[in-house]
Parts: sequence; C-alpha cells; structure tokens
Amino acid sequence: MNQPIVSSASPITLIGGVEPAPQTLAKALSIAPIVVAVDGGGDHALAAGLTPEAVIGDMDSLSNAGRAALGGRVHHIAEQNSTDFDKALRSIAAPLVIGVGFLGDRLDHALAALHVLLKYRDRAVVLLGEHDLLFIAPRHIQMALPIGMRVSLMPITDARVDANGLKYNVKDGAMSMRDFIGSSNEVADPVVDIYAMGGLAVILPPEALDAALAGLTAAFRAQ
Repeated sequence: MNQPIVSSASPITLIGGVEPAPQTLAKALSIAPIVVAVDGGGDHALAAGLTPEAVIGDMDSLSNAGRAALGGRVHHIAEQNSTDFDKALRSIAAPLVIGVGFLGDRLDHALAALHVLLKYRDRAVVLLGEHDLLFIAPRHIQMALPIGMRVSLMPITDARVDANGLKYNVKDGAMSMRDFIGSSNEVADPVVDIYAMGGLAVILPPEALDAALAGLTAAFRAQ
C-alpha cells in the first residue's frame, strides 16, 4: 500500500473515465465537493469546470491538453497489475468516496470496478451512475427507503444474507451467481435491514443516494 496522494477529512468525488451526466456529477459534488480524477477523468473534470486535487492512473487516457492544464496534479502510476480505479482508491484517504464515471460504458470496465469495490469493501465507496448506484454491503446496514423502490442484491462472491423490509425477504440465504440472486426486488417496509457475509452488491436507483450514504456511514461507524 502506497502513501496517500490525497488525504481528506471530508468526502471525495472520484471521476472516472466515462463522462458523468451533469446531474450525476452535481449530486456527487453536493455531498463530496473535493474532486480527484482517474486518468482520463481529468479531462471530464476540466470540461465541467473543475480542478481536481489529483489525477491518478497509468495516464493512457488523459489528453495532452489535460496533462498541460493539470501539471503537477498528475500522478503517474505505471504498473499494469491493477486498474486505474484501484490505483486511485489506494492513493486516497477519506471517510467516503463517491465514484462517478465508472458505470454505463463497457461491461468489462463495470465488472473491473466491482472487483475493486470488493477489494476495498472495508471502506465506504459508492458508485453513482445515471440509472443506478451500487456498493458492497457491510456486515449490517439499515436504510430508510421509499416503499416500492427497486432493490437488487447481487452476490459478487458467495454470500450469506438476511434481508428484511423487502417484498421478497431473504432468510439466511446462501446467495451466489451459480444459484440464488436477488435482482429486481422492491422495498416493502420503511426500513430495509441487510446482514451480509461475503461479497454482496446492493444496487439501487440513484435517488437513493442520501439514504444509502446515511446507512453506510452508520454501518462503518458501528464497526
């Protein structure tokens, strides 16, 4: 683990290689106004009128104009054994990271982002897209969500799950991609209560961001 390039006591918005929708970026910045970019995400930051604290990655996507504009904020990590998202997360120390520009482009990139989320599951990291948000469930999380809202529980690795407050609750379920998944469930009670052992991705609509962050903050504070 390398020393942090950016340390912050406040949440950070991390901009990835897919240009985020303006409303998605604006929502992230309203919660996490400190900006860090991943490689070509530096160009997206500049295009949005933002100057990131740092741009981190192998720099195979950042434009020459972006390099010139960002100068000493560019941190080149040359190794190819990890993704740029991984390089950035391990170079950030912050209580919360909201990643934008990681969903909605290529499937292999989205799966690689899930791999990184699982690797750093002991940190509060949420990926926010135009149509979805997702995070890896901590051991226990409670979220106040509107009845009828879509909730998907997707086991990235084998997971043992209890989930209550849903139309289809899960009782000590052995969830896995080979057998039992929980896509397209929905909220049935005012509070959704999830216990998870293993790698469980929780997928919600983007309008659930505030509730998801409140739940994650409480969950990590309790650990």
